[in-house]
Amino acid sequence: MDARLLVEHIPSLRRYARALTGNAWAADDLVQDTLERACSKWRLWVVGSDLRAWLFTVMHNIFASQVRRTPAPHAVVPLDEVAQEVQGIADSGRDQGAGIDLQRCLMQLPEEQRAVLLLVTLENLSYAEVARVLGVPVGTVMSRLSRARVRLQELMDGASPAVRPGLRRLK
Repeated sequence: MDARLLVEHIPSLRRYARALTGNAWAADDLVQDTLERACSKWRLWVVGSDLRAWLFTVMHNIFASQVRRTPAPHAVVPLDEVAQEVQGIADSGRDQGAGIDLQRCLMQLPEEQRAVLLLVTLENLSYAEVARVLGVPVGTVMSRLSRARVRLQELMDGASPAVRPGLRRLK
């Protein structure tokens, strides 16, 4: 095992983990878990194959396992706090929080759509590579990517999914 091969992929692993989890601490933990798993399962990597895709597959599987094991939080937030937060957002203006809005909207996408969107747009993986990383057919990757883009646009525009404009053709 050559550690230098792993080290060169750490920045892209961190970028993907940060976008996937939405939290710097959780992202660092996910990268650490991924690197530990990669080192312990190094013999499973086929020399000559795409190491980057293999590492993303390991990361995706770890993240999916963590999501399945973690129960959904059921937080009760007082109405006064919500009203104050909404007022604060309205007062701050849309341009200042565009990055925060994007992060918030990304986190509202279903995990399988978010993963495909991030791998294609953030990590510049091909559809075939994403399909291999996620273990799904290429057509599923394309479908999830299309739905993720539409839903992300709706969330960024503040449009309700129930109030969609007429269908439009995408090429």
